[in-house]
Amino acid sequence: MTDCDDMSENRQKILVVDDEAKIVEVVASFLKSKGYAVYEAGDAGRAFEIFGEGNIDLILLDLMLPGMTGEEFCAVVRKKSHVPIIMLTAKVEEENMLKGLAIGADDYITKPFSLKSLLARVEAALRRSGEYLLSPGNRLAFNGGALEIDFDSHAVKKNGDAIPLTPNEFKILEVLAKSPGKAFTRERLIDLALGDEFDGCQRAVDSHVKNLRQKIEEDSKRPEFVLTVHGIGYRFGGRRDET
Repeated sequence: MTDCDDMSENRQKILVVDDEAKIVEVVASFLKSKGYAVYEAGDAGRAFEIFGEGNIDLILLDLMLPGMTGEEFCAVVRKKSHVPIIMLTAKVEEENMLKGLAIGADDYITKPFSLKSLLARVEAALRRSGEYLLSPGNRLAFNGGALEIDFDSHAVKKNGDAIPLTPNEFKILEVLAKSPGKAFTRERLIDLALGDEFDGCQRAVDSHVKNLRQKIEEDSKRPEFVLTVHGIGYRFGGRRDET
């Protein structure tokens, strides 16, 4: 098992949590060969110890853990951190996938999986994480300046023209744009964008998205920025301009 003594190393750090030792061994060896620092845990207790000792950049989390389920572990971590979490499971039902996403998982991969596919998911989640951690003062532009967002002044421009958004519309856009490509359930958008004071139903998110699309998209029926992920919710599809 890898110790946490090298937590200060300048490498991205991945915590693998699974009670199947063979899976942990194979995944850890593969990720190490790709340049990642890997930390291993066979149960939630050990995983919490490792997570508390250093700045983990991503968690690969099995759903079927002894003592505490992966969903429960994910919910606890998500209350304190935005670290990307990819769930590993043999459960293939859509209901399980939606449940995992609703409590804050970033992605979901079913066993058995190819290591190449796992690596692609890991790299994508880490890229999205970098976008999420942008400070609020950043200004971003997408699709060749077609959409500009100033997170400090809450200002949005479409093709150079100022677009007035309601506070809820802006908050939804902010959450999506800071994690491009990541799918958010309606419940998760309420949690991150609208907050505990929101007392509407989940479908109210659809109304906000509809209004947002009418304001920022060239064609609201064929959106480029706020995309529907069928059966889940929404994701941001804009291409960030190089600065």
